[in-house]
Amino acid sequence: MPHHIRVRAGAVIMENDSILLIEFNDENGLHYNLPAGGAEPGETVKEAARREAMEEASIDVEAGPLAFVYEYAPHTAEGRFGETHSLCLMFECIIKEGSHAKMPDNPDPHQTGVRWVKLSELHKIILYPNMKEHILEYAHNKRNLELIKEQKLEEYAADPAGNSLY
Repeated sequence: MPHHIRVRAGAVIMENDSILLIEFNDENGLHYNLPAGGAEPGETVKEAARREAMEEASIDVEAGPLAFVYEYAPHTAEGRFGETHSLCLMFECIIKEGSHAKMPDNPDPHQTGVRWVKLSELHKIILYPNMKEHILEYAHNKRNLELIKEQKLEEYAADPAGNSLY
């Protein structure tokens, strides 16, 4: 039976050789996640990344270029993170002037903190999903992907025979 793929967006926030992570302590023990979550109807994925950073770390950011894309397909991963197939677009984000990360007023029940983790210490923590090497490679090379938006593409006025293409 085919399943819906959930679209998620996340924030990769790096500053002073550190990355901003959300700390959790639950049935999986102490671990960290990047600020991320599902895109809501009526918002772009960049808006979702910005909202998730605010909801999970009380930080106002500008979502910039696409850093990387993470797919979770339960049927290929023994369902380790549940049964929902998801595609998460992770954006490099810049902190807006005057904004600082802190624990939100209404955190997830298992959220225990908002932490800046030195990139050199990343190997010492548990990060879900375990994309530590990808983060380090991204921080070192800053190779961005391009997010192509339909509304930014040039429209064809007509085919060679003069028929409208839309």
